[in-house]
Amino acid sequence: MAFNGRSRKVVDIRLDDCNDLWKLTEQMYASGGFTAKKVGEAARILEKMVAEQAYIFLSFPADIISTGARGIIRDLVRRRLVSGIITTCGTLDHDLARSWKPYYHGDFMLDDASLRKKRINRLGNILIPDTSYGTVLEKKVMPFLSDLYHSGIRNLATYELTDKLGAYVESEKSILYWAHRNRIPVFVPGITDGSVGSQLWMFWQEHKDFQIDLLRDEHMLSDIVFTAKKTGALMIGGGISKHHTIWWNQFRGGLDYVVYLTTAQEFDGSLSGAPVREAISWGKVKSAAKHVTVEGDATITLPLIIGSLFAKLRRNERVE
Repeated sequence: MAFNGRSRKVVDIRLDDCNDLWKLTEQMYASGGFTAKKVGEAARILEKMVAEQAYIFLSFPADIISTGARGIIRDLVRRRLVSGIITTCGTLDHDLARSWKPYYHGDFMLDDASLRKKRINRLGNILIPDTSYGTVLEKKVMPFLSDLYHSGIRNLATYELTDKLGAYVESEKSILYWAHRNRIPVFVPGITDGSVGSQLWMFWQEHKDFQIDLLRDEHMLSDIVFTAKKTGALMIGGGISKHHTIWWNQFRGGLDYVVYLTTAQEFDGSLSGAPVREAISWGKVKSAAKHVTVEGDATITLPLIIGSLFAKLRRNERVE
């Protein structure tokens, strides 16, 4: 944006005036400062997506589901503020495992060799005992697959598998539970890359007519993008979840709104490091789209942005 006499002035943040997160992020936007302004812009764009009734894609990797950020994702789904989810197999792992067993606080500097001897897995500063992960998933998922099979179900798209898992888990703490309740499809293009995927493979060893049909996922996604009047995306982190979201939207001329939260850097040419503006060159985001790339740890930026959105929606409800 070119500077001129009408350019917006930098305004100091006054925390005494912030009685909800929407007011805080509005002041962060007005502050003009670095990532703070981007956080405020992200909240505005998300509120616009919701107000415009866009089809909102939510994409994210598994790691944040091992943390309390899972609750933010769950509440977006519970409140029907997203329309469809694209994620990784690890999300199924952590969402299901944490519905049945606890994870624990740890530290980035713990002795990993010592942890392995104790059969404890470290995910950053989160500790996950084998009993809270692989053991419980095998105990629960294998009977689930057997019940599906013996009920006559032999072929599922991943959005059908995740819907049935959501019905099976019966826990209001679960993202999958609320996705099932609210009929929000959950797509997992990398379905074999995780513990649930391993359970699928092991089950298939003895039931070769049991199939996961990824191409029906793609057909469902094509129906979504070709019928949506507007599409938006909240993309947390990169990888296959981000790419599948922007990939499908190129076939409708690109996304209309995008908020991207990332810690990755642009210099190495990675998809995860690519800011939203790069996707414009591919036709995956519209040139006129409202978009922002927010650099920072999503366990910090996501609560601010979504808390702000919830505050704004509550305020709108009071006005209406």
